[in-house]
Amino acid sequence: MSTLQNASRIRRLLLMNASSMIIFNYIGIFVNLYIWEKEKSIFDVTWFNLVMFVSWIVAFAIGARILTRYSNRLLIRITAISGGLTFLLLSFLELDNKLLWISIIAIPVGIMWGLYASTQNITLSLYGKGRDFESYFSYSSLIGQAISIANPIVFALVIQWLGYNGSFLLMFLFVATLLTVSFFIPTLTLSEERTPLFENIRFSAVFNTSALRWMVPSCITAGLFIQFQGLFALIFTFSVSSDKLVIAMYNMLYALSSIAAMTMYRRLKVGNGKWLTIGVLLVSVGFLCPVWPVAPLLVISNILTTMGMFYYGTIWNMRQFRIISSRTPIEQARIFIWREWILNLSRIAMLVFTLFVRDLHGTSFFVLIGLAVVSALLVPYFSHKSEVVDGRAATENEVAKGGAV
Repeated sequence: MSTLQNASRIRRLLLMNASSMIIFNYIGIFVNLYIWEKEKSIFDVTWFNLVMFVSWIVAFAIGARILTRYSNRLLIRITAISGGLTFLLLSFLELDNKLLWISIIAIPVGIMWGLYASTQNITLSLYGKGRDFESYFSYSSLIGQAISIANPIVFALVIQWLGYNGSFLLMFLFVATLLTVSFFIPTLTLSEERTPLFENIRFSAVFNTSALRWMVPSCITAGLFIQFQGLFALIFTFSVSSDKLVIAMYNMLYALSSIAAMTMYRRLKVGNGKWLTIGVLLVSVGFLCPVWPVAPLLVISNILTTMGMFYYGTIWNMRQFRIISSRTPIEQARIFIWREWILNLSRIAMLVFTLFVRDLHGTSFFVLIGLAVVSALLVPYFSHKSEVVDGRAATENEVAKGGAV
């Protein structure tokens, strides 16, 4: 019964994931494109993402705190309201100060992401068991890619017919859908936990095992290369074409390449550790393609990094969730807060470096490529160390239990 119950909860979480991904996919492509089109400035797009991640960090911690008094359903409702506020601001806000305008738009987007990530991570970790994590991240990636195929094309056509403002108004329909879905997700709250969330949240108290400590450098290096890939995949695509429908078709191509990666993952009998290594190698080669920034290589770069990110996203997250899920609910919440802080501070650091990049030809851009490649290649090592240490600890615990009996 519990297995069927878990499967039902995971399916409802995937429904929440699909509803929110439509909104996040739109923001990821067309809001960034909307900002890019004004002056074709790497700085402007980077500033938007920088402010977004700062508010994301704060929102994640607030979200975890809200869970100690209310349920995750409230968090998703606030997420939907933040989405509605974002599209309201995009539709009607006009300011002479460009950076202030970008910042005001980015803040509710960051709140959306932070609250959503808090809800998803803590809910999944508490309800997921064993292979649930592998299934969730695999299906989540598939849903994400399906949305990545349909969403850009539909909204590119909508923008051509109705303009950006028309598409912003249409997004209220999907915000309402997410609000409706919030009534059906599995309810979770930490209100019954007696220990306050922010008690003993010191770094040393939270990361109190070797397996957890090895997660720290893994999150730092992952944050650096994830942000490089996420930001420059957009900029590479925007640099190849300014036609919204062509951009949508490129995103469909990248989504299909991710589906191809998932098909190989399911059919080939290869260990998870090897898939992670294959993933970061694909990402690393993809990062090196823009050293000569011509259109075909920029597209090939995005195809390789998209395929690599599927393997990374599935295996790396699955391993970390398995380690975290063995802790008590309040300990899991503290670990996730720190994990999100470390990941996003690392991503912010990459964005700060990117503020000094003016084009795809300068020394600063090549330095960033080198940093991203080194970071990507280090992830499998740190991930493996964390998993091996956790496996040894689990074995020692089983032996100790057996001896006690």
